[in-house]
Amino acid sequence: MSQPFPTEGMELTHILVVADVDRAVHFYRDVLGAELVRQYGGTSAVFSFAGAWLLLVTGGEPTADKPDVTFATIDAPDRVSHAMTIRVPDGQAAYETLRSRGAEFLTPPVVSEWEVRAFFRDPDGHLLEISEARSGS
Repeated sequence: MSQPFPTEGMELTHILVVADVDRAVHFYRDVLGAELVRQYGGTSAVFSFAGAWLLLVTGGEPTADKPDVTFATIDAPDRVSHAMTIRVPDGQAAYETLRSRGAEFLTPPVVSEWEVRAFFRDPDGHLLEISEARSGS
């Protein structure tokens, strides 16, 4: 019998490629409030954030375990292939808190029947969203 997948004890880590680890650490720790767990030689940092793991790494050339893959920072910030949503109980309050810590939002929160949401970017252009669920009418 094969082992099921996923298995108990597994955890998901999001990997984001950043240009400057120190700058990214400042943003994720001091603006978002993520817990810095460890850093590795100025090329990567591990965070615990809202029940998930986040690994920030500098770019790099292919390696033996990923022979045709280069890790690189975003080259077109107006296009997105990955975004993270942070579900919050109060969208307006989260917006104000994050703005006061230096987050730059694309627009103020947009209110719809189902949610309040607002998007912002980290220093490398990765898109993040705060989202408050609403009950709807």
